[in-house]
Amino acid sequence: MGRKQLAELNLLDRFLFNEAMEDPENMKAVLDIIFEQDISLKSAPQSEKEVRTLPDNRQIRLDVYAWDEEKNVYDTEAQKEDTKNLSKRSRFYQALLDCNLMEPGSIDFNALNNVFIITIAPFDIFGKGLYKYTFRMKCEEDESIRLEDGATRIFLNCHGTHPESVNPELIELLKYMEHSTNETARRCHSEKIQLLHQKVCQIRSSERVEAKFMKAWEEKEMERQKGIKLGEEKLSKLIVKLTEAGRESDVIKAASDEKYREQLFEEFEIE
Repeated sequence: MGRKQLAELNLLDRFLFNEAMEDPENMKAVLDIIFEQDISLKSAPQSEKEVRTLPDNRQIRLDVYAWDEEKNVYDTEAQKEDTKNLSKRSRFYQALLDCNLMEPGSIDFNALNNVFIITIAPFDIFGKGLYKYTFRMKCEEDESIRLEDGATRIFLNCHGTHPESVNPELIELLKYMEHSTNETARRCHSEKIQLLHQKVCQIRSSERVEAKFMKAWEEKEMERQKGIKLGEEKLSKLIVKLTEAGRESDVIKAASDEKYREQLFEEFEIE
């Protein structure tokens, strides 16, 4: 499996996004453009922050996690693939963030910080052509009533078709996120994006970052190979079980139908 070069990565590639957004100035620039206001970060953003409720519970790794001076929390994610579950995944992320924001033993839910879950993607999750979809809870019977629970989820679409609905600077940012090149940067009028591009170029030329990128790719490739090997071992065990049970006809279907194969793994208790 070929490896992309660091110089070929765009900001929608998770590695480059995380590396760039660890710089408070870069993160601030992105948030300033998204929210069209000056965001003062309290501390340096954290990339790949692990969040879970209990040691044995499922963990998540947030792409970039940041706080501002008003104690608002921002989780910003670059998402290249449409996994068809982003709406509910954002709900899960919000729930885990909320659990970790409450102090142990605290019963004052008003102390919960405002949370913003931001997903940036090169596809339109909702199919309406908007560049920006912002969700806050409101009353269906009276839309003037908002729940005011402090939770906001924002989905940004790099391929929007309604420029009149957002600030032109946001459109420039989304185009640059997807194609983080000199040519795209030259077409951007935003000074924030010009400065962001300078720092992206510095990251791409860094030997330290190149070594980090290579190590990350090697670890990911090892995990992929390990997964392939485990999958082959599980399939071999399943074939033996099916043969012993006189269900040879299921062997071909199991090899070609992943969903059916998973059902058989569960049936025969193969882990």
